[in-house]
Amino acid sequence: MGAIFNVFPLILIPVLTYNIWAFGATATAGEGGGASVRQHLADVWVRVPMASGAEWTIAFGDVMMLLALILLFIELLKSTSTGTAAIFNHALSMLVFIICLVEFLLHPAFATSVFFVILVMALLDVLAGVVVTIISARRDVEFAGQN
Repeated sequence: MGAIFNVFPLILIPVLTYNIWAFGATATAGEGGGASVRQHLADVWVRVPMASGAEWTIAFGDVMMLLALILLFIELLKSTSTGTAAIFNHALSMLVFIICLVEFLLHPAFATSVFFVILVMALLDVLAGVVVTIISARRDVEFAGQN
């Protein structure tokens, strides 16, 4: 089970959630699906009264970005490992990024700021994973050469 966790790119969870939700909204709304997706992203889910007297409103899009940010943090922690599982994770993360990019460019329901931020998080996952792996591998080689 641990090996699957190391291979599976966690940033895929918010991407799949957005896909299921956006394609479902597009299917029910027909041609106006992109507009209904944008509206639902702005819909307020929670209102929190603050000590200052102001009201903090949390929208669905905010929750999606928070979920993606938390999972990106976990992915960054996972990227510090080296090995076969890490290489597969980087490859799958690249695939997730490419799929996100294609959806963002070609489907109107994905042309939102929320999905763009998730897209950038997928890119950061790919870049951080590759950079950390290269630096770790270089240090392993340097230590091995000094013995």
